[in-house]
Amino acid sequence: MRFCRQEIEQFFRYLRLEKNASPHTVKSYREDIEHFWEFALQHNGSEVLFAAITPMLIRAYLARLKADDYARTTIARRIAALRSFYRFLCREGLVDTNPFKLVHTPKIEKKLPVFLDEREVAELLELPADDVLGRRDAAILELLYATGIRVAELTGLKTSDVDLVSRFVIVCGKGAKERIVPIGRTAAAALERYLADARPRLYSKWRKEQHQFLFINSKGGPLTDRSVRRIIDKYIANLAVAKKVSPHTIRHTFATHMLNNGADLRSVQEMLGHVNLSTTQLYTHVTKERLKAVYRETHPRA
Repeated sequence: MRFCRQEIEQFFRYLRLEKNASPHTVKSYREDIEHFWEFALQHNGSEVLFAAITPMLIRAYLARLKADDYARTTIARRIAALRSFYRFLCREGLVDTNPFKLVHTPKIEKKLPVFLDEREVAELLELPADDVLGRRDAAILELLYATGIRVAELTGLKTSDVDLVSRFVIVCGKGAKERIVPIGRTAAAALERYLADARPRLYSKWRKEQHQFLFINSKGGPLTDRSVRRIIDKYIANLAVAKKVSPHTIRHTFATHMLNNGADLRSVQEMLGHVNLSTTQLYTHVTKERLKAVYRETHPRA
């Protein structure tokens, strides 16, 4: 069997529908798989068999990536995408073995996540104006900081996923796994203001098929991930910080502040929706660095 476009498209449908992968993940996997496909075609000629991918070809591909000066993170991501693709092919009975199973990914030095301190967060949350879009933006920022949910999870929320009486949201995370995340009084109040006035006024402009998405744009339609990122970028640009801040920084900030104030690792893991505790443990390095800094600054013999 040749490298068939149909099987590749089946894999992307599997990612979207069964794994609930984000559009960004699907796009990255597509680029990674097609990059290898093009290399394999150049290397082997006019056709490539799924089952004919050899360790020698994979080594040649990795050598090309290194020669082209690709970053270790990019190489690791491409290996992960191809390993996942071949795992799917094995499951579907299209190949017998996964040639990427034994390929070692390059070691990557984990960078400590950037986060905002409490003063910076307070300044960020005060930036939205007291108008229709400002109240929507305030609810977005407050909810992101209160829960640590991802931007893609935020845009997927429906109005029925929010319980302002018990103060929690039901979040659909990676792999279509649902989790319940509590929200604080301040975030609940911001959501209540948005739902009572701003959202109905925005939604009244919508003339297409009805929907129940929680956060909507100026025309009443569902907000996209990109729109939320633009909104957050706009406010971050007005925040006088020297750090390189992204929308994901708010998620890092939530986790770091929770741990700094005594939350246990397992609870933070559950709220963030991390499958592995090791992913959450990265934030303990941040808190340790903070403790070291405090010690150096305050102990007489430090």
